[in-house]
Amino acid sequence: MKTIIKKEIKMMLREKGNLFFLIIMPILFIVMFGSIFGKTDHFSLTIHYIDDDATSMSSAFIHQVDQVKGVKMVHEKASDLPDVIDKIKKGQLSFLLVVNDGFEASLKDGKQAHIKFYQDPAMESEGGTIEAILQSIADDYRKQKIMNTLHALGQSNEAIAKTLEPAVHIKKITPAVESINTITQVVPGMTVMFVFYIMISMTRRFFKEKDSRLLSRCQSTGMKPIEYLIGMWIPYALGVVVQCTVLLAFGHFVYHLHLGDLKALCLLILALSLCGSGIGLALSVLVRGENQGMAITQVVALGGAMVGGLWVPSYLLPSLVQKIGHLTPQFWAQKGLQDIFAHGAGVSGIWLSLVILFAFGLAGLFIAVIRLPHFLKSAA
Repeated sequence: MKTIIKKEIKMMLREKGNLFFLIIMPILFIVMFGSIFGKTDHFSLTIHYIDDDATSMSSAFIHQVDQVKGVKMVHEKASDLPDVIDKIKKGQLSFLLVVNDGFEASLKDGKQAHIKFYQDPAMESEGGTIEAILQSIADDYRKQKIMNTLHALGQSNEAIAKTLEPAVHIKKITPAVESINTITQVVPGMTVMFVFYIMISMTRRFFKEKDSRLLSRCQSTGMKPIEYLIGMWIPYALGVVVQCTVLLAFGHFVYHLHLGDLKALCLLILALSLCGSGIGLALSVLVRGENQGMAITQVVALGGAMVGGLWVPSYLLPSLVQKIGHLTPQFWAQKGLQDIFAHGAGVSGIWLSLVILFAFGLAGLFIAVIRLPHFLKSAA
């Protein structure tokens, strides 16, 4: 058995495809997804504007909007209004704010000042954000108008403050958690997804052993089938541990991923290793050929990634897909990792993920043991 383990470790290191598919490719995916979605933590909206009033008050209003975090104001000439509106119709621009002539005069006279807001229909959700910003600023003007009126009526500052006090106070509470960002989704997601590609390497090795008659020669030595199975399994289980360690370390040192409780993380990596390699072992002795094994691996790896919440958070998926995702080991691996990284969970906080991953792995090993005699017979 020791000889088989040493042989398989050497073969794994010699096979350049393993390094690419298990280490280099997931790192490339982490960098790509992190670069694409890493800037979505804070919204960024560009609003073009035309100031027809060109007064101190209209400039102050534009400045207030520009001061909002994530908003960038771009000035346009009044003569370009038809061209800008045409660009919005064509989808070339998203938003236009027009401060009408007479804005300052209306405010000084206590009248209602008017502003026009144009938006691309395709930007409905972002437009709602801008409308909320504009409404908030308009409310400030309304409060100032009420204060001026009450002052003119002889009301004291305390009475005015009490009048303007909201009838309902909403207290915003943000639970204390560690860093929750795109990297917390991408790094564990890509790590878990590519763990299951170890199944391709395992299937390929089993069938190379079979086709080269090496498996037949091993049987003639009197080696017990279970010893052969364990000898083939251990190197790939260790390979998954190394793979997870490298990818999570990459996320930590390059993207500052908070690793959380290391004891819980190590246990989860071991459970994920047993799960991925156990299912791979079962697949290797069940399929009829290497191509069939690769096809099933793609279904398991990519299908599990889609429904298990590895690409996007699970709660964003349709309810039916979420229920299906709960049946996959990918979901529980991702949940366990995110509980450790984002919520500071220890071993007691991820026990369910550990149990389910170990159960999948043990089920794979059990199937492999039951199916092994048939596989060995086919190689005789």
